Amino acid sequence: MPRSALFSQRSLILTLLLLLGCGFLATSLLSYYASRSSIRESIVNTELPLTSDTVYSEIQKDLVRPILISSMMAHDTFLRDWALDGERDPAQISRYLNEVMGQYRAYTAFFVSSATGNYYQAQKGVMKKIDPQEPRDAWYYRVLKLDAPYEINVDLDMANQDKLTVFINYRVFDYSGNFIGVAGIGLTVEAVVRLIDDYQQRYQRQVYFVDPQGNVVLTGSKGGAHGARTGQSLRELDGLRELLRQMPQPVSGSHEYLSSDGHSHFLNVRLVPELNWYLFVDKREDGALDNIRQSLYLNLVICTIIGLVVLSLLNAMVKRHQDNIETLATRDSLTGLPNRRGFDLLAAQALQESQREPKPLVALLIDLDHFKQLNDTHGHLAGDEVLRQFADVLENCLRQADIICRWGGEEFIVLLKDTDGAHAQEVAEKLRLHTEQRDFSFADKVIRLTTSIGLSSLQPEDTLHSLIARADHALYRAKQSGRNRVCVEMPRSDYE
Repeated sequence: MPRSALFSQRSLILTLLLLLGCGFLATSLLSYYASRSSIRESIVNTELPLTSDTVYSEIQKDLVRPILISSMMAHDTFLRDWALDGERDPAQISRYLNEVMGQYRAYTAFFVSSATGNYYQAQKGVMKKIDPQEPRDAWYYRVLKLDAPYEINVDLDMANQDKLTVFINYRVFDYSGNFIGVAGIGLTVEAVVRLIDDYQQRYQRQVYFVDPQGNVVLTGSKGGAHGARTGQSLRELDGLRELLRQMPQPVSGSHEYLSSDGHSHFLNVRLVPELNWYLFVDKREDGALDNIRQSLYLNLVICTIIGLVVLSLLNAMVKRHQDNIETLATRDSLTGLPNRRGFDLLAAQALQESQREPKPLVALLIDLDHFKQLNDTHGHLAGDEVLRQFADVLENCLRQADIICRWGGEEFIVLLKDTDGAHAQEVAEKLRLHTEQRDFSFADKVIRLTTSIGLSSLQPEDTLHSLIARADHALYRAKQSGRNRVCVEMPRSDYE
């Protein structure tokens, strides 16, 4: 096949494969980005707000509950009556605080009297006196000046080996509205952290709390998003730089931002009014898109496999087509023998081998006698059938290594490899006799046939053309001498 045609077919295959691959890729990417957009919209508008609502509900149950208990204590008539009655029996307030702890499973319960400065605790009774010079008592004087009814304060609990504790400090007033002290309960930070860890594991989100000034108040045991730790300002977190440009102070709502490591994040911020903290629920986009990204990769793998299968099938079809074309180009359709073009390829190789070794090579040019008369008498179909049967005679009488070709019309050519002139003449005579003695048949009719054969042996200075030219001259002499005979080439000087 011509090189340009082969290149054109390969270009066609590559073009088809490229179009197929682009189609698969475009379909997969469109599906991926459509799903990605849908998931992002669902996360921002539904999933994160819903998670935030759910966590808020959990907070109301688990964290806001202490506020309600503290409020109940601040309005309890027993506590107020006992304080207004002069705090006569400390054991009574200790029992009361113990009941509160036991009934509501609080970590600690306390009451600080403004009249005496006594700090009453459930298990220890009067634990200490509030001192304005004591830094650890600064919380009390801060609460004293509050406009709000309570504050939430994270501080050390002296009654429990200075464990970090979330205190709800609730202002207590008498029946006339006069300030008489502070009551409340506390939860250990570890208990709150466990709650946050539970939220994070349950909802697969980063959950943490931030105060209105942008300071991280509480996180899970492993920290919040971007390694946030309790007490840190959001401004200290490198991953939130872009978010802080959008939102310098905590603002309720849904936000999207790109962290410093290049990952997209979705964030829902919600004010928890009972705590005066902002609930941050943070989700990295990668985790949300893992499934559809895996689907994309799977689609691409499938597309690649399909593309390779299609490529192999196309390649096999083209190769088969090429083989068929080459066969048609080098084979005679009637006899199945190599045609003149096929002979040129085979003969050139045989000639090179003989000249390289060197080995003898003989050419036989064979002509079917009176073939035109045969066609005129019996018809062209009979002629075609005789040609096919004669091709069988040649293949049966010659070796597989010999080259047999239909030279054109009723002429055939044979190259006898590694055969000297004398032996070649015997082979040619055998062919002539076998043809003469054979009954060729067509439509139940017997047809007799003879052949004329010209023979030439390869000479050192020969080309394929000169070798065949001498065989052609020998064939001409055979036909001029009466046909049905074998003639050997004459010396060059006799016919030049």
